Amino acid sequence: QVQVAESGGDLVQAGGSLRLACAASGNTDSINAIGWYRQPPGKQRELVAGITSGGSTYYADFVKGRFTISRDNAQYTIYLQMNNLKPEDTAVYYCNPRLAGSTADHWGRGTQVTVSL
Repeated sequence: QVQVAESGGDLVQAGGSLRLACAASGNTDSINAIGWYRQPPGKQRELVAGITSGGSTYYADFVKGRFTISRDNAQYTIYLQMNNLKPEDTAVYYCNPRLAGSTADHWGRGTQVTVSL
């Protein structure tokens, strides 16, 4: 099993920046990839960005050029640097690791990001 804890969410003005962190613990050696997701108010959860154990990254079109996902291997923490934030980025942000040979989700509690005009 693996556990994750998200942090770094805050209230920020449009155009501002935040860096979210996802700290993974437990069976981290089995993690194949970690994704950052978000759930805006009243909407479904959506994939924002992902990074594989090999370092390949993926970004949803609506964050390309603004968000950057990175990884600290030593502490197995995944970061999401968010620049030029927009009000539509307001959401609860979650990370979800995928383990080798498994399709199970391992959601954390999430961290709230609120972007004001």
